[in-house]
Amino acid sequence: MSQPSNKPTLTPQFCFNETALRDFLRLSRATIDDSIIQNLNALVTPARDGFDPSSTAERQVQPARRRPIDSAACQAFKENVLFQSWQTRSDVLNYCAGVALDPTDPDLILREAETAKDRERVVDERLDPYSGRFFPREARTESLGNLIRNERGVEGIIRARTWGLVTERCGDVGIRWEEALNRWRGSTEGR
Repeated sequence: MSQPSNKPTLTPQFCFNETALRDFLRLSRATIDDSIIQNLNALVTPARDGFDPSSTAERQVQPARRRPIDSAACQAFKENVLFQSWQTRSDVLNYCAGVALDPTDPDLILREAETAKDRERVVDERLDPYSGRFFPREARTESLGNLIRNERGVEGIIRARTWGLVTERCGDVGIRWEEALNRWRGSTEGR
């Protein structure tokens, strides 16, 4: 069974390093969510009866019925691996969203100086046809905010897909992933 991702040290530098942030999210998703079928299959106890050679005597037109997963094993997987991984990613995204909302962006002064310098610049457009265009740099906090927004959308899609497969195999029909995660959060707060 897969182990949840370790929570990285949360610092503003980690958040502003978009490559590190994306790599953490990608690796965490690959370990748990992208391989959810393999993780669920690993929970199935091997057959007690052994191999039955007659099972291969006929071609199976319909897909074989998946063996049910023990409910205790399913619950342990959800509590110890799945929800923990989701919570770690939520914590990272929430922390970085807070960093993105911080008004003290160190690049702000640099960008303002560049803007003032660009306004004073006079260039003959016949010599440099692109000089008339000015492309202001996006603030790091704005860029981080856009990344967090996108990653939260991706996270919602991935969790819905993963939860659909978990409910199909574990039988938690009728409960949405948000409800299940909130129940788990409520139960772990008391610990």
